[in-house]
Amino acid sequence: MYIFKAGVVGAGFMGAEIAQVISFSGLPVVVKDIDPAMLRKAEDHIRQIYQSRVDKGKMTAGELRDKMDLIEFTLDYDSFADADFIIEAVPERMDLKVRVFQELAQVAPETAIFASNTSALSISEMGYKAGRPERTIGLHFFSPAHVMKLVEVIPGLDTAQDVIDDTVQFAESLRKIPVVVKECPGFLVNRLLAPYLGEAMFALQEGAATATEIDEAMVEFGMPMGPFTLLDFMGLDVSAHAGEYMASEYGPRFQPPEILKRLVAMGRYGEKTGAGFYGYGEQTDEPVKQVLAEIQARGIPRGEFSVERLIFPMINEAALIAQENIASIPDIDMAMIAGTGMTYHGERMGPLAIADEYGLDVVLAGLERMLREPWGGERFRPAQFLKTKVRAGHLGKKTGRGFHEHLNL
Repeated sequence: MYIFKAGVVGAGFMGAEIAQVISFSGLPVVVKDIDPAMLRKAEDHIRQIYQSRVDKGKMTAGELRDKMDLIEFTLDYDSFADADFIIEAVPERMDLKVRVFQELAQVAPETAIFASNTSALSISEMGYKAGRPERTIGLHFFSPAHVMKLVEVIPGLDTAQDVIDDTVQFAESLRKIPVVVKECPGFLVNRLLAPYLGEAMFALQEGAATATEIDEAMVEFGMPMGPFTLLDFMGLDVSAHAGEYMASEYGPRFQPPEILKRLVAMGRYGEKTGAGFYGYGEQTDEPVKQVLAEIQARGIPRGEFSVERLIFPMINEAALIAQENIASIPDIDMAMIAGTGMTYHGERMGPLAIADEYGLDVVLAGLERMLREPWGGERFRPAQFLKTKVRAGHLGKKTGRGFHEHLNL
């Protein structure tokens, strides 16, 4: 299907960024919100993105005007009557997303594709409740959308194959790298980040290391930013909500740490409120230290911090994802590289390739040790796929075969 016009519902940060990406590709796009102030803010944000390109000599002022002319901002659905591809980017609530699609179904053509920018919620449920299961799909952009290349394409159980194909082609036309992911809570990248971020917070609340020490160690390892910097950037309220949803779906291994819940209750949501794990502007992290002292005073086991404590659970989750056929091994690694900028020893490398570098036997032994630690437990239980690989002698680079094939010279 050729897409002549796109639509975005929700003019928040992500909605504005997605609209900018679409307009940059040369496609007309209509942006709807219920709040006129949000539409003005979205327009200003998009203009700033284009203005930065003008300032860098990558675009002329005339081209900026042409791109802005492709975007229509509206408070109603009238302009969606001829939209071919519509993306909802409203807050992460199933009832809200379903209502948006139900409203769109009254206006949009029957051939229109309904795409959700959800980072975790069920596409199958969304499509069923909205009444267009065959035309509903997930298209998850990463923030900031005008920079990050990865998009996750998530078909629901009833999504038609032509809709999947058209969505992949649409993503490619936006100069993005689409990865088709089988539906599961958290999909691919967020599911992999959850144990990584969770272990960082557990180590912090146990007094194993400070937030700064953990951030510095993970940046030195190869992550573009430390876990606490990332959490503050994403929003602690968003992370807590996602963590609770993931825990309800996967069980205790995704249970959010107490420190996250306490900071959210205090209104420390991260950069957007000027205070999260770190303080911004006039804010400090002293309240965080006080909460940590209260948690530790209850006599919780004092844990240990190591890079492996954060990386091995991510590797284990990647093995589970491969075991469940959520995504292929190459796509798992590529998604983490394109979606997070992950590297290892200066090379762009995903978690399963990193496991091959460590040795799968080393990863397995590390997980089994942490499983037995007083501060550890079930969230470190190794994936069956990882154990089977080790039993078969697929130990990684040192044996020529692990999660990937290696040419040993």
